[in-house]
Amino acid sequence: MDDVIIIGGSFAGLAAALQLGRARRQVTVLDTGMPRNRFAAHSHGLLGHDHKSPLDILAAARQQLARYVTVKLVSARADSLTGTIDDFAVHTDAGDSLRGRRVLLSYGVADQMPPIPGFAECWGKTIVPCPYCDGFEVADKHWGLLWSGPQSQHAVALFHDWTDHLTVFADGHDIAPDIRADLVARQVDVVDGKLVEIAHTAGQIASVNLDTGRHVALDVLFAHPRNQPSASLHAALGLETVETPVGIALKVDDQRQTSLPGIYAAGDLANPMASVTLASSHGAMAGIFAQQSMLV
Repeated sequence: MDDVIIIGGSFAGLAAALQLGRARRQVTVLDTGMPRNRFAAHSHGLLGHDHKSPLDILAAARQQLARYVTVKLVSARADSLTGTIDDFAVHTDAGDSLRGRRVLLSYGVADQMPPIPGFAECWGKTIVPCPYCDGFEVADKHWGLLWSGPQSQHAVALFHDWTDHLTVFADGHDIAPDIRADLVARQVDVVDGKLVEIAHTAGQIASVNLDTGRHVALDVLFAHPRNQPSASLHAALGLETVETPVGIALKVDDQRQTSLPGIYAAGDLANPMASVTLASSHGAMAGIFAQQSMLV
């Protein structure tokens, strides 16, 4: 029996495995090899790894884990999860059955691309969600923001640390008059109409095309599409969730434990602030608290 079964082997899952391996706990990490940020050429803001390929960072992490003989990395998907604390069972798509005392869910979320031609092709390249992740590289250029709700007003104020050339696309949203007045006061151009196409070349955005016939040239478009968990194990277990502006997240306590004792969660699945730094931190915390919960 494993001490901990980790479902999801990206930044959060591997960070947890590292802590548990160093504590000489038996760990199996199940991973499908489909991290959320696989579309991005570079990862930014992670101390010691700034501007490196996220896939390269993960590959190096897996190599480093090889020195911990109690950690097993398995390329597989968890199809089901049952049981209670000290006796969980995980069945994989390869037909294997695993048992563990604790489980860490770190299978992340999948972004749901809107049905706008060109959007998916530009995602992670010139359509991005986070200025902390990608803003420095496009500072002082022409930014666009796809309005998604009240939280977008905060984004406008935030973006001014990187650029003064910003266009907001209402995309059919009813932006209140007082908010429009605030945007005008900030010298932000507000464009009405629905997006019908993202014109691009190999993922490099050229213009946003609207149903009004207008074409707006941009360097980068910031957008926050809805997302959903990459697996449904949490739903089958009835774990509590919380609503966020872009989807649901698993509810965890200050020790990263979910509503079911013995099951922990970390990474984007349990935190809407998508960040490799936070995912790594929360994964390490979850691993440490899972270990400490097994002390006698």
